[in-house]
Amino acid sequence: QVQLEESGGGSVQAGGSLRLSCAASGFTSRTYCMGWFRQVPGKEREGVAVIYPGGGPTAYVDSVKGRFTISQDNGKNTLSLQMNSLKLEDTGPYYCAAGRPRGGQCFWAVQTYTYWGQGTQVTVSS
Repeated sequence: QVQLEESGGGSVQAGGSLRLSCAASGFTSRTYCMGWFRQVPGKEREGVAVIYPGGGPTAYVDSVKGRFTISQDNGKNTLSLQMNSLKLEDTGPYYCAAGRPRGGQCFWAVQTYTYWGQGTQVTVSS
């Protein structure tokens, strides 16, 4: 049974840090594109950070570049997102997702991800 379980969300003041974790089970995450997504109120779910299979190249949405870092521990089948210098606009539920690469590429589109976690809430206050 495939399962993704996020943890590490919480409330933090602007400028603070949080580290999200995602425990994967039922499949080998190192063969998948792994990503973190968030859903800001009133907007569609958007990709925040993606890591290629096996801990390969990473990609970030412009709004988090230089502040967020995605990483993968293949031995533990876990995915992490280190979030620094958090802003009010980073508030929302964050989801871990896994999808097969297509043509060797990982994409931002949510429909290219097959497995999803339940989400963990991140709240940034002033």
